[in-house]
Amino acid sequence: MNIWQAFVEAVESLNGNKLRSGLTILGIVIGVAAVIAMLAVGNGAQNTITGSISGLGSNLLFVFRGNQTEDVRNPKPLTTGDVQAIADPFQAPSVALVAAAIAGDAEISYAGEQTNTQAYGVTPEYAMVRNYTLVEGEFITDEHVLGRASVAILGPEVADKIFGRHEGVTGETVRIEGQPFRVLGVLTPKGGSAFGSEDNIVLLPFSTAQSRIIRRSSDRVDLVLVQAATAELVTQATDEIAQILRARHRTELGIDDFTIFSQQDFVATAQTITGVLTVFLGGIAGISLLVGGIGIMNIMLVSVTERTREIGLRKAIGARRRDILVQFLTESSLLSLFGGVIGIGLGWLIAFVVGKIAAASGTPINPVVGTDAILLATLFSTAVGLFFGIYPANRAAGLQPVDALRHE
Repeated sequence: MNIWQAFVEAVESLNGNKLRSGLTILGIVIGVAAVIAMLAVGNGAQNTITGSISGLGSNLLFVFRGNQTEDVRNPKPLTTGDVQAIADPFQAPSVALVAAAIAGDAEISYAGEQTNTQAYGVTPEYAMVRNYTLVEGEFITDEHVLGRASVAILGPEVADKIFGRHEGVTGETVRIEGQPFRVLGVLTPKGGSAFGSEDNIVLLPFSTAQSRIIRRSSDRVDLVLVQAATAELVTQATDEIAQILRARHRTELGIDDFTIFSQQDFVATAQTITGVLTVFLGGIAGISLLVGGIGIMNIMLVSVTERTREIGLRKAIGARRRDILVQFLTESSLLSLFGGVIGIGLGWLIAFVVGKIAAASGTPINPVVGTDAILLATLFSTAVGLFFGIYPANRAAGLQPVDALRHE
């Protein structure tokens, strides 16, 4: 029996039991669709998270107080003196820009409307380092920092909450922690990121936040953002910053009281987490595919029982054991293959719907149905059909012609 003949006979056999074949295929369809949808959503989530991290700025380095990998007693805080040293082109030639920031919670109100948000005290370089742009107004300048000006840059979400709009609000006076501040501008919407909403923030001059809102000691900073001159110089800039801080903090050899993260570190961590999550979701979805394979084996065993006399007749007129084996394996493979093809389409549809629902709920995720996921689902579904079809096919091929013909 050649492959084409086995294919034709398999189609005829499956067509003769449409309802049973359809229900068997349905199990595979659900399994493959679940795998495709879960992998697509996982890939979409990974792209969204890594994209939001990349959107924080270009060639960024984040410098924090303390060390998460080493036990450091009484770590020294980061200071404005550290910031100035890192910004010195003679000490750190690979560094292009440096911005200091302090952060804390604040209540902002206007005409009876109020909301709680994250307030940041920043320097003028913060806008360039973080790739911030404005819908309207201007950013904080050196004059605002030197004069401890009562001005604020609002995130669009904050502006919407207290004004009902985020345009035409420049020049208005709001109260932050009960103190009047003039709105200097409104940030361009960025959406959510791995670090929270980029739109639900308010930016203040560093000196103003330091003395009146967040209240830090005169020279302490919470975070130093450093932009390397080029992507190739990120590693070199990291080494230069570490040397500067070690010298200024007089730390013991091999024990740093600070931590430097690069964007690549955050991206790698996010990819690891989302990768594990995607595999986990895909594994759960794969269980349903396994259940579908068991359904195929069950149906094929029933088919062998029903067609015992047919198998005996085929063997009596010269059909070989291999011919019977190929016939039943072809049927089980077609069941899983048809289910896999339909499941791929259904999985893509589910992923598309999930993306629309996520976008409508304010969490933009663009599910990605990759070629690798399609090939994996197709090959796996076919393999399931072959694997779970081997036992029924072998059982059919092993029937003796005389016993098979006597079967009632």
